[in-house]
Amino acid sequence: MKKKFLSDIPFSVLELATVTEGSNPAQTFAKSLDLAQHVEKFGYKRFWLSEHHNMISVASSATSVLIGFIASGTSTMRIGSGGIMLPNHSPLAVAEQFGTLESLYPGRIDLGLGRAPGTDQMTAMALRGDFFNNANEFPQNVLKLQTYFSKENSVSNVRAIPGEGLDIPIWILGSSTDSAQLAAALGLPYAFASHFAPAQFFTAIELYRKHFRPSKYLDKPKVMACVNVIAADTDKEANKLATSLFQMFMGIVTGHRKLLQPPVDSMEGIWTDYEKEMLNQMLSLSFIGSRETIKKDFLDFANQTQIDEIMIISNIYDQQAKIHSYELFSEIMKSE
Repeated sequence: MKKKFLSDIPFSVLELATVTEGSNPAQTFAKSLDLAQHVEKFGYKRFWLSEHHNMISVASSATSVLIGFIASGTSTMRIGSGGIMLPNHSPLAVAEQFGTLESLYPGRIDLGLGRAPGTDQMTAMALRGDFFNNANEFPQNVLKLQTYFSKENSVSNVRAIPGEGLDIPIWILGSSTDSAQLAAALGLPYAFASHFAPAQFFTAIELYRKHFRPSKYLDKPKVMACVNVIAADTDKEANKLATSLFQMFMGIVTGHRKLLQPPVDSMEGIWTDYEKEMLNQMLSLSFIGSRETIKKDFLDFANQTQIDEIMIISNIYDQQAKIHSYELFSEIMKSE
């Protein structure tokens, strides 16, 4: 096993445009841009936005629109989707949208694709209408999307203008082994959502690497993991900040979602033993603590998994504490 040096691993941000208690989407978008401008200076490579629907605490539903907003206020980072839930859209519409983004911000746009709805089943039905079973056609729709981006499609009766002939990197996103098999078969880079679904992470990346087929897009496997990071000057402060994340995930477990809540001194009396155990499983690949604590834990993780890139998400209530968390993590990644 090759020893990993943190300074060799590109690091990036996943942003949900999380709406905090007392705030609204308009204010949240301004905070997202502020965060992007800071992390660009800290040396982050990518800033991806996720597609979610019908969630009061997540405002990134019109993902491609938000990508354009963030790209317009930054200059060097790659801005992309983590991801576009392809079954919610026609491949042609996605090709046109990202072709437009790439034309406006050349060399800076990534397209991460997922097969989940990014919401509940009723909302998915409202989004997809008669195409509710589109998730079953995810592999074919990825291929259609690649066709629309290809120069060879110029002779087709249906073309993506803009989009055709543009070099827009496609990533397959996933939280299960199904997505790993698809990414391997198509020779595409693979990003795993271990920040909320870590159970199959190790199995999935092993399967992906084992069955990877080189393609014109990629000659060897490329794995990116997304994990939760809550960094602060002390372990005690980080553990308090993390209580906002815990409360957010409690909403997922119980079905009683709220806006992102302020941190509390203790979760005792807020969660039950069952809820605590569920959250410990969902958040098992989370790094919470001081710079020294996170550096040690993350170096072990990087060497165990041999990841090629890391993407982090920090659901922190206070904007300045959130920015500081990303700054501390960048210092960790540059430290060797």
